[in-house]
Amino acid sequence: MTYRNCFHCFLIILLCLSCSKKEIEKSKINEVNLESQMIEAYEEGLKELKAGDVIYAAKKFNEAEILFPQSEYAPKSALMAAYSYYSQNYYGDAIAELIRFLRVYPNHKDIAYAEYLLGLCYYEQIVDEKKDLQSIVNAKKTFRNLISKYPESEFATDATFKIDLINEVLAGKEMFIGRYYFDKKKWIPAINRFRIVVDNYETTIYVEEAIHRLVEIYYILGIETEAKKYANLLGYNYQSSQWYEKSFIVFNKNYKIKNIKKEDNPILEKFKSLFN
Repeated sequence: MTYRNCFHCFLIILLCLSCSKKEIEKSKINEVNLESQMIEAYEEGLKELKAGDVIYAAKKFNEAEILFPQSEYAPKSALMAAYSYYSQNYYGDAIAELIRFLRVYPNHKDIAYAEYLLGLCYYEQIVDEKKDLQSIVNAKKTFRNLISKYPESEFATDATFKIDLINEVLAGKEMFIGRYYFDKKKWIPAINRFRIVVDNYETTIYVEEAIHRLVEIYYILGIETEAKKYANLLGYNYQSSQWYEKSFIVFNKNYKIKNIKKEDNPILEKFKSLFN
């Protein structure tokens, strides 16, 4: 290779290195510029959220995420967009944002919070167990997933408590339908409903009545073996309850219920009023 050729090669390499350096510097400038725009959008979202304009706040958080998706601010922005909608009860928009967050950022450090917030979005839409079953089912499923995957998280305890309340609602729904069938003397569907309460919601406030109703129905149908089985179950677990005494009367018509006044429990009464 001649000296002239070597010189040409050297110039080409020098030009390439120079262009490469300029491209890197340009890329860094663009990245810094995007990051500053993203932070500006995020801070504007926080400002609007505090001011109460949650729709605009959510849009600014979404904008921040799009501007710099590889930044650590991106998942935080997505979660803040969901919270913005949730804070003013725009549950549909919040749910959509949270489902997307769980799909796009499955390993994020705040994933347990996202699951919990999703559960709350479903839970807070429960108005009437006789009308809105889908929200109940979705809330229970989401909270159960949270407890299963993140049992040590700070949200697991409250999720467990809310599942207990959801079970009360579901049991109340089954009792409502069971009583309807009972009044119409449709014994088989009534049995099915009361059995669901006994088998699936044994920790709820409705289980004692459900067992008693089964005692009554089986006695009416002449299946005394089953009636006595449920009466024994009621006596073994709830011997001091009024429902046990009512079941006792089914077999002993001369038995009189004792009128025992229990101490008022304001917490229990308030809790029961939720399902009236």
